[in-house]
Amino acid sequence: MERLLADTMMNTPEKAAAKHPLLASLADATPLRRMSRDELACLAAETRDVLCNLLATRTAHFASNLGVVELCIALHCEFDFRTDRLIWDTGHQIYPHKLVTGRYHQFPAIRTQGGLMGYPNPHESVYDLFMTGHAGASVSTAVGLRSGDVLNGNEKRRTVAVIGDGAFPCGMVFEAMNNAGELEEDMTIVLNDNKMSICPRVGAVATYLDRLRSNPYYTGLKTEVIRLLDRVPMFGDPTERLLAQMKEGVKAGLLGGMLFEELGIRYVGPIDGHDVALMRKYLAMAREMKGPVLLHVVTEKGHGYKPAAEDPVFFHTPPAFQEETGKPIATASSGCPPFTLHARNAISRAMAEDERVTIITAAMCQGNKLEPVREQFPDRFFDVGICESHAVAFAAGQCKTGLRPIVDIYSTFLQRSYDQIFQEVALQDLPVVFMIDRAGLTGPDGPTHHGVYDLGYLRLFPNMVVMAPGYAAEVDMMLCKGLTHEHPVAIRYPKASAIELESLGLNHSPAPIEIGKSERIREGRDGTIVACGAMLDQALATAELLSSATEHSLNVGVVNARFVKPIDHAMVRETMSEGKFVITLEEHTKVGGFGSAFLESAVQQRLDTRLIHLLGLSDTFIDHGDRHELLAQQGLGAEQIAQTCREASSLVNAF
Repeated sequence: MERLLADTMMNTPEKAAAKHPLLASLADATPLRRMSRDELACLAAETRDVLCNLLATRTAHFASNLGVVELCIALHCEFDFRTDRLIWDTGHQIYPHKLVTGRYHQFPAIRTQGGLMGYPNPHESVYDLFMTGHAGASVSTAVGLRSGDVLNGNEKRRTVAVIGDGAFPCGMVFEAMNNAGELEEDMTIVLNDNKMSICPRVGAVATYLDRLRSNPYYTGLKTEVIRLLDRVPMFGDPTERLLAQMKEGVKAGLLGGMLFEELGIRYVGPIDGHDVALMRKYLAMAREMKGPVLLHVVTEKGHGYKPAAEDPVFFHTPPAFQEETGKPIATASSGCPPFTLHARNAISRAMAEDERVTIITAAMCQGNKLEPVREQFPDRFFDVGICESHAVAFAAGQCKTGLRPIVDIYSTFLQRSYDQIFQEVALQDLPVVFMIDRAGLTGPDGPTHHGVYDLGYLRLFPNMVVMAPGYAAEVDMMLCKGLTHEHPVAIRYPKASAIELESLGLNHSPAPIEIGKSERIREGRDGTIVACGAMLDQALATAELLSSATEHSLNVGVVNARFVKPIDHAMVRETMSEGKFVITLEEHTKVGGFGSAFLESAVQQRLDTRLIHLLGLSDTFIDHGDRHELLAQQGLGAEQIAQTCREASSLVNAF
């Protein structure tokens, strides 16, 4: 199927239903069990067509979803997941599952505000059990589900975890398999092996899976070998033990999967993940086996759409496109380059200037835009896979040898290494530099990916310095400072454009970076907005809006905080000593964030805190949607901040 993008998404439900009659008829997944082989093939084709049409309207996870279409269909043919249990690991490949479980008519609005989430969502359907947006937890939760069902007398419920080979090396997966092998409860682990994470996967586990995939013993022979060996009679001790070991050794030698067999998990596969009939046969066989079973399924990321299959890295979350070649729709660039690009360039310059500097990422080379760095410095570039805890401890080890490692990880994923930041870095007072990408609202990816909690835990640690650049030039300045600082440093920045002060008409030369020192960007007689990091652009827009207002105009100053820890105590004192209102502004939860640090400083200095107003994200999980719309909903748009300033100004005289 090489041409699937003839149309954009159907503009009426009637037209959509006519084009995709099977999907449109599904209120849930139960009819799949009665469909013929030809109907299931048509259902797969309809699913791929919907996915491709979606990409004509917006960016979305694409290649990974194309790769699991047949796997999804086979699963729903062999299980009833209204009562059985299904966990999709790293749930961005959930789109086919949503389509066949009755959400076809809501699908055109996926990843838009008020529409379907791009990840599993228990609020949407009984078919979604967990809101999975991070990798590696599926086997653990599946083991827990099975254990709970057994304890509650629901042993007939079947439990399935689907995990990709990119997520499989996560330490948590092996912890779960260790537990599953001991409990010996019936469950199926489907290992979806497509040779990819977001980028090509790395590590020894990947090499092991490659060896299994090249095993010459295939489908029918594997089944016969298992059946034959299971009939070998056993005798008394010690002969029984010897023959049992021989039997398992022969099975592992012929079939592969010795690693899993030694953990007490039956290994079956590898099998073709795009053959629905074959997968149904093996899923049925795995379902009836006693104890935990790992079914190794081989798929192709981007299957069914040639450009995506040939370049699954680009087509993981590509921009919107219409041409059958897969080329993106040409659009004029709006705004300034993103913080991520400035961070990449700063890292590259630092590595060119100092051979001690290394870069460590956790399977996010593409997302962090590090491909040029990987090509330029292959010996000092380390992609450890989806293993964030290991990445941080690995960096600590490098530090001890005199290197200066940079750990470049998304804010939402860095949370997974909390204990290593504490124990291996902060406690040892090692100068690891954390470049924390996607710190703030990440738009359509939603609550699993919003990076809005990092300040709350990073600023707790002794020895830790936490910085946040407000504009483009500061990224390089802060990294240079961090690499010369002899203590742990974190630099956080969002998935957003980095403003350049010159382009705003501000005659301002950046002040040198001094640990714990802020920077005043604009003077103001009526009050001050103290902006943390990338919220500087909103603060400046607000100040301009207030000064140009025909009614209720205000002259508001703007401070670029630069540091969350140590906070600039002198700046706190100065902004509050003038008897004017102070607004703190951050793209982070107000609980434990920059505003909290500001308020703590004021209390420590015994200042009057009544004129401080904290603006940040609410104590809720924020849904997916456009970043600017979400900021406005949270009271962090320029208009909303301006209204807060007016209200704060009216209170000044009351005090």
